[in-house]
Amino acid sequence: MQIIVAKKAGFCFGVKRAIDITFDLAKESRRGIFTYGPLIHNPQVVEELKQKGINTTDNLYSGDIRTLIIRTHGVSPEVYTETSKMGYNLIDATCPFVKKAQNFTKKLRDEGYQVLIIGDKHHPEVQGLIGFAGSDVIVANEADALPRIKKKVGIIVQTTQSFETLRKIVLEVIGTAREVKIYNTICDSTAQRVKETKELAKKVDLMLIVGGKNSANTNQLVKLSKEVCNKVYHIETAEELSKKWLNKVEKVGISGGASTPEWIISSVVKKIKEISLGR
Repeated sequence: MQIIVAKKAGFCFGVKRAIDITFDLAKESRRGIFTYGPLIHNPQVVEELKQKGINTTDNLYSGDIRTLIIRTHGVSPEVYTETSKMGYNLIDATCPFVKKAQNFTKKLRDEGYQVLIIGDKHHPEVQGLIGFAGSDVIVANEADALPRIKKKVGIIVQTTQSFETLRKIVLEVIGTAREVKIYNTICDSTAQRVKETKELAKKVDLMLIVGGKNSANTNQLVKLSKEVCNKVYHIETAEELSKKWLNKVEKVGISGGASTPEWIISSVVKKIKEISLGR
């Protein structure tokens, strides 16, 4: 059995940076260290951080907080304002690509554009972007769900969205608006991972996507893989693998979301080898 792991599978630059920052803090053994929301969308990593004394909170006003880490997805300006009042030691682990998207969003708002954010309105990155966008902001992730827009529109994209979604919505917008300004803020790493994963899925009998079930970019890889491969499974850990999935399978492809650590992908590869050898 041939096992092919996508070269771009696993941590992206922004996630690795946030993980390194947070684990370095954990080594200092300080008390009262919290991340504001899950640092990344991977339950296994969040649990590992908890074991090292770094917990997650959604309550900015908890009396237990001494150091607060802003997660990779970023936050709205209001959160920075509130935390400055609390006097916390604030560590900003926002992905630099998300920061760039935040800055472009504010720029569009200041220039008088109605900001259209292409993404999932419930995703924490988009929730943060909304705070920079102004009161007339709109969010859409499907062209047919686009609400009524103004004549002057500025477009920003959630960093983990697909280029195909951006293309479809832009075509819809330019048919209505008179002036359109676009910042393609899709992360290069995301675009490369999507392309590589889809190409790999075309060549294998079974495709495994490894990553948090709450990870938007991981779920996107699952969706795209299912378009070109008949057997696709989304797992978080090797323990979820089923022997029957590997029946009559000669080639297995593996990819992972931006929040999936290498050790989890390696454990999946190891488990497949054990199953194929009948252990």
